[in-house]
Amino acid sequence: MGEPHRSRGSVPRDGGRSDDGRLLSRAAIDEAQINNYTREKWSCMTLQVGVLGYRFMGKAHANALARLPMFFPDAPDVERSVLVGRDEAALEAAADELGFRSTATDWSQVVDDVDVFYNLGPNHVHAEPSIAALEAGTPVFCEKPLAPTLETAEKMADAATEAGVPAGCAFNYRFVPAIRYAKTLLEAGELGEIHHVRGRYLQDWLVDPDAPWSWRNDADMAGSGALGDLGSHTVDLARFLVGDDDLAGEIERVSGHLQTFVEERPVEGGQDTRPVTVDDAYTAQAQFENGAVGTFEASRFATGHKNDHTIEIHGSTGSLRFSLERLNELEVLWPESRGYETILVTDAEDPYVDHWWPPGHVIGWEHTFVHENYEFLSAVAAADEKPFSPNFEDGLAAQRVLAAIQESDERGGWVALEDG
Repeated sequence: MGEPHRSRGSVPRDGGRSDDGRLLSRAAIDEAQINNYTREKWSCMTLQVGVLGYRFMGKAHANALARLPMFFPDAPDVERSVLVGRDEAALEAAADELGFRSTATDWSQVVDDVDVFYNLGPNHVHAEPSIAALEAGTPVFCEKPLAPTLETAEKMADAATEAGVPAGCAFNYRFVPAIRYAKTLLEAGELGEIHHVRGRYLQDWLVDPDAPWSWRNDADMAGSGALGDLGSHTVDLARFLVGDDDLAGEIERVSGHLQTFVEERPVEGGQDTRPVTVDDAYTAQAQFENGAVGTFEASRFATGHKNDHTIEIHGSTGSLRFSLERLNELEVLWPESRGYETILVTDAEDPYVDHWWPPGHVIGWEHTFVHENYEFLSAVAAADEKPFSPNFEDGLAAQRVLAAIQESDERGGWVALEDG
């Protein structure tokens, strides 16, 4: 694999001086040389990537890693080094399919032996391996929501801060070109003062009461249902798009309701059933710092909707709306316009599009993972020179909103968010 990225260069016992002549302590020069060494190593070496998880998200990220050198030639060189899972037979088959050089059934033997660790496992598996990797100095990329509970998410964010290496949270919809374009319009003030933020994420894969039970139906493993799985995306996009102080700012308080429609589900391949202990749907109201009104909802029971994530923002001079099921388009109501204009966000000057196809040759859901991996791995290669977001702090910020919505449902009434 080459020399580990955590090795240290020699440090003079009597310290040294900074560029402006200030005397530096040995600890300060030690840290500076570590940072310089890390930057040099990561910028010229092939990054060895270890990935925990090989099903849905594992395939999405493996595909992205494979596409990088073809479409993003300036991306760091990456080797899909080791795939981590529990079922050895399934793991070997997945490694062959997804292009990994080796496999492992114990993540603890991997996290300090790779250059980057991807945690794509179920929510309850996010914390322990990610924290161990960070404590070993290994950059971590973790699926969303960051953790099943707010307390666990706080521990993960603290570990990332202490480690001082890139720690990304996988909110891939930030990397849709149309969403990036929407952000430039908002930052340019095209919509004026923000009054309304609407977000909904609708799916229907659990409408059938005989659909089998999975870990996503269990509170101990998932934390929540539609709220965490889908609502975390909506909350993060709202923060990404209007969370700046000169737009709507952060969410200050929420009021929420959670509903479970099917109380138990059959175990796949058997006669038994298991209880559903998470929500099937949620709705929430939110108030932003500037007084803007937010309304959020998600459901796994929205018959006819497969993966319909929509965001709508209304300002004093304009509006915009986006749907993931038409992810190459952005609808914009310009100032002084009488109706919405549908913009096809596929021109070469649009975000990320120059890496793909000619104008009008649309991209898809899987491309968001390529963009996300490009940005994260570039941040790893650049060490502290190119911070990555969304990071663990962003994951924690979304988790605070989710926890407040759950608390509101439990006790009734509005819940103010803690700053943390």
